[in-house]
Amino acid sequence: MSWLKTFAAATLLQTLVLGPAMAGENLDQIKSAGVIKIGTEGTYAPFTFHNADNKLVGFDVEIGEAVAAKLGVKAEFVEGKWDGLIAGLDANRYDAVINQVGITEARKQKYDFSDPYIVSKAVLIVKDGNDEIKSFEDLKGKKSAQSLSSNFGKIAEEAGAELVGTDGFDQSIQLVLTGRADATINDSLSFLDFKKQKPDAPVKIAAEKAEADASGIIVRKGDPELVAAINQALAAIKADGTYQKIADTYFGQDVSK
Repeated sequence: MSWLKTFAAATLLQTLVLGPAMAGENLDQIKSAGVIKIGTEGTYAPFTFHNADNKLVGFDVEIGEAVAAKLGVKAEFVEGKWDGLIAGLDANRYDAVINQVGITEARKQKYDFSDPYIVSKAVLIVKDGNDEIKSFEDLKGKKSAQSLSSNFGKIAEEAGAELVGTDGFDQSIQLVLTGRADATINDSLSFLDFKKQKPDAPVKIAAEKAEADASGIIVRKGDPELVAAINQALAAIKADGTYQKIADTYFGQDVSK
């Protein structure tokens, strides 16, 4: 059995020797290519969406571009539906995802996150005149329009709601407006932006989670050099006022804390 121990020791040594080099490989490739590929939805205003000219814009898009600039590269966005977005990292479709991805313990088991770059609260949205749903607990047995694998979908499921799968915020709101869903749990900042764009839309916030949720830039696990570089870039755009300018454009306030 000694050869097994020798083989195991050699394998461990190889892992220790090659690990750091492989860990920095993604960052090296990004800098060599001059591009960081970023996965995003493109259907989640005001974070990532298409404007009247069909250009991809939004808070997350501008954060991605600013981080890329600090890394000395350009941002290239790859759009995809939420339910397969994070899995795109595993398939090497892109280097990172910037799409309001909540930092959760379950996700941290499989992926690495940057420092939080935005904080928001989950809100329960219903149609005006709906007095049956006044709290998250009232969702039991009701239909809630959600991106199925999102944090909000899990909150609705835990409350006992029947989930109606959607591709994002806009579709969720439309299902509530048309009565095909009783409610949706979504991001407070998205709702405020929606009401700013469509103040007469007959929807309201029925309840709000007390605790805030933080989102981060998510990357494949095992590349601390890339995470450190992204964190350094985030710190730099906050220090030089870039972050505040982007936040003011979309929300009129700092949304990092």
